[in-house]
Amino acid sequence: MAWEYSEKTKQLFMDAVHGKPGTHMGEIDDPDGLGEHGSIACGDAMRFTFRVRRHATNPAEDVITDARYLTFGCTSAIAASEALCTLIERGGYTPIQALKVSNQDIVDFLDGLPQQKIHCSVMGAEALEAAVFNWAQKRGVDLVQLGIDMHAEEDDEGRVLCKCFTLTEPYIRRKIKELNLHTIAEITSAIKAGGACMACHHIPGGLQDMLDEAWGSGKRELKLLTQITLPNTEPVAARRAAVPQPATLSSYQLAKKIDKVIDEYVRPMLQRDGGNLEIVDIKDMLVYCRLVGSCEGCSGAGQTLRMLVERTLKEMVDERVRVIDV
Repeated sequence: MAWEYSEKTKQLFMDAVHGKPGTHMGEIDDPDGLGEHGSIACGDAMRFTFRVRRHATNPAEDVITDARYLTFGCTSAIAASEALCTLIERGGYTPIQALKVSNQDIVDFLDGLPQQKIHCSVMGAEALEAAVFNWAQKRGVDLVQLGIDMHAEEDDEGRVLCKCFTLTEPYIRRKIKELNLHTIAEITSAIKAGGACMACHHIPGGLQDMLDEAWGSGKRELKLLTQITLPNTEPVAARRAAVPQPATLSSYQLAKKIDKVIDEYVRPMLQRDGGNLEIVDIKDMLVYCRLVGSCEGCSGAGQTLRMLVERTLKEMVDERVRVIDV
């Protein structure tokens, strides 16, 4: 089933990929702050850059005047990046003040995100934090003296716990506390840890052990108990009627919807780099296609088909869609 995005999220995404004036997709040359988060190999990656108006005497009072991003990811990742840049520019923040922009602020700006997409808002907040750290190094601002812990050595010092997404133990521990995460499912939704092979769920020192250490096993069990629903005494027919049922599309309707999503969402992004996509055939949930233009023969073509084309179709059409390169 396709993700249910707010109208604001979809509009921000469309404005960004079409390069509408006032949007922020791009990169600042010689930026005052640069931060990155995620990995293309993991499915989402963001580079965030900003420029400041420098204060004559006190670098800590520099003001961010321009923010840009390059995001490799889904609809919500790009919309969340747009939201982050807009919030910062409208606020007239110093880099230090910008750190107060939280992932929840981004979610609220977008009028909500599906629970499984919350990690997209976290990615923006993390990239911002890295960019502020970069700015502070360039401008000689002592963040520690200002009482700001940027976790700069976190990735270098911590063991990699979630190998699928290259997330370290210190990072996961911090996010459990910061985001008030109490279950493995909540961790996966927020930061993706444990969302692939799941090997890190219950190993010694794994996600469950971290949750027990953070909250205590008793508190965790209490939360789980509060989530248990007593048997529903309503008639079965009434309960079924209250649950939205996914609409079944005919082969023709499915093909038309796939064409529409590709035309409106996928092609604009490929055409920005001189590429395009040719649909060869659609059979059930299989979309046979090939990249053309500058994308043809590119070393990253397979990644583009999987992470841009297939992912977008899964989100906007049906999660069962598969893209086949021909």
